[in-house]
Amino acid sequence: MSADQTQSQSQTPTQHRDRYAVVGNPVAHSKSPAIHAQFAQETGEAVDYDRLLAPLDGFVEHVQAFRAAGGRGLNVTVPFKLEAHALAHRLSPRAAAAGAVNTLRFDEDGIFGDNTDGFGLVRDIEVNLGVSLKGARVLLLGAGGAARGVVLPMLECLPREITIVNRTAHKAHALIEQFAGSAQTFGCLINGGGPHAVDPKPYDVIVNATAGSLDAALPECDDRAFGTATLAYDMMYGAQPTVFMRHAESLGARASDGLGMLVEQAAESFFVWRGVRPTGAPVLAALRAQIAAQAAQA
Repeated sequence: MSADQTQSQSQTPTQHRDRYAVVGNPVAHSKSPAIHAQFAQETGEAVDYDRLLAPLDGFVEHVQAFRAAGGRGLNVTVPFKLEAHALAHRLSPRAAAAGAVNTLRFDEDGIFGDNTDGFGLVRDIEVNLGVSLKGARVLLLGAGGAARGVVLPMLECLPREITIVNRTAHKAHALIEQFAGSAQTFGCLINGGGPHAVDPKPYDVIVNATAGSLDAALPECDDRAFGTATLAYDMMYGAQPTVFMRHAESLGARASDGLGMLVEQAAESFFVWRGVRPTGAPVLAALRAQIAAQAAQA
């Protein structure tokens, strides 16, 4: 190693570092700073990443202040994803389809809004869990914001069929109508409605996009939709398997939580900001080990 290289390496810690953060309310629980710190270390990108607690009535002011102070971008979590969508000057196609933004990038010509949630879900299912969505029969439980954000990225994977089911059928029908054109473009059948619309035979993938697991509540779904070859995926995660995961496993299905989705959507946000794509799997493994250790101590 040359003297110049040694000097350059020794100066790296003091070089300019671009500022990013996750903004939400609450935000103290967020794992994003730890995730992005590992991404920065892996890629060698000069990034500092913090938490930003915004008042419920002060999101825009906090974002503008962060930007004015030199911030380069933000992850946006509840309850500000709709406000972030409205704030952005430009939207990615997936953010426009989702009607919500979880990633803001501050460019010279304005604020760019993206939504990486659906990408994170798809990448976790296909890469980390090894289940291909191409040609698959997919059941999506829920028709709220979480569901809306993942339909287009799933359609891009060319599934055979997506069935959207919601307790309130008209919300499912509205989502089906919204994505009917895209489904036709990708050659995918999209259908659904109320819980009665569930086909009483096993699906390849069932995604729980409801918030039921937060209250230990199961979404309405025919048990016959779960088979031994079914991946039952809950967008929620915790120290213990969710009630949806336990129910799916009791019916013989394979179950996964949404921790991998969290990591992979963060990796996509990092790519949107930096043009470099970090590897999610090592970070996911470290997070799972950390959560398991905390659960053992509890």
